[in-house]
Amino acid sequence: MESPGALLDHSLLGAADDFPSVLRRKGLLASAPGAGTGVTNAGNSLVPQTQATTILAFKFQGGVLVAGDRRATAGNTVVYDRADKVLEIDRHSVMAIAGVPATAWEMARVLEHSFQFFRRTQLQEMSVDGKVRALSKLLRDNFGFVMQGVGVVVPIFATYDAQAEPSARLYFYDAMGAQFEVADYAATGSGSPAVRGILYYENKWGKKPLSKLNEDDAVMVALRALDTAAESDTATGGVDRDGKIFPVIKIVSRDGISTLADKQIAALFKRGVA
Repeated sequence: MESPGALLDHSLLGAADDFPSVLRRKGLLASAPGAGTGVTNAGNSLVPQTQATTILAFKFQGGVLVAGDRRATAGNTVVYDRADKVLEIDRHSVMAIAGVPATAWEMARVLEHSFQFFRRTQLQEMSVDGKVRALSKLLRDNFGFVMQGVGVVVPIFATYDAQAEPSARLYFYDAMGAQFEVADYAATGSGSPAVRGILYYENKWGKKPLSKLNEDDAVMVALRALDTAAESDTATGGVDRDGKIFPVIKIVSRDGISTLADKQIAALFKRGVA
């Protein structure tokens, strides 16, 4: 009987090829997320996925600030300009999403229910490590879809544990579920290179390190970063001055999660950015 490995024509494999890349070249698998943002339908034509970017988070004097622009795109098309990419999971945890909103929002719902079930059955909060690994598992379980070119999600997770030191905790993930805890800031999505540049500059050469900023100054840094990203990345909405659409900004602190009102964001944008 012929072995399964013999069914693959090894002449199809190049020096840097793997099995999924061979399938894509033969039209049997959709394009990888990095090579394109579509999936193939029954007629093998390209159907762009809806994508949501850009997100950022950093520690400041009052806890962790998490922000995301509002734009969702599909290829060259702006699908929606009021997408919520910063989602509350429990009283002290926030998940910000970059990638396919449908998949990310479902992950957020599963996490919310998991944390709530644990709290009600165990009569205590799930540990930070448990929360971080729960999201990591959801990403790993989704990796099969990622390999097919659909459903990629690259989130940021922020939480606050008053019993631990440091209390403010911040993590970013890759699409395979690997988690990385950061000391100062994180950014993902198509506009993240510009955002990371701004945050690095402010943290190293600004008037104060990010961790020493008060809330107003922290919000202005976030707005500057997103506005800068929007100048060079069409998938980042930044601030829509005409439509008066502002990023979603949430603060994770000892007191829980607070969402900044558009009126407050608009005043700080006018004062420190525009």
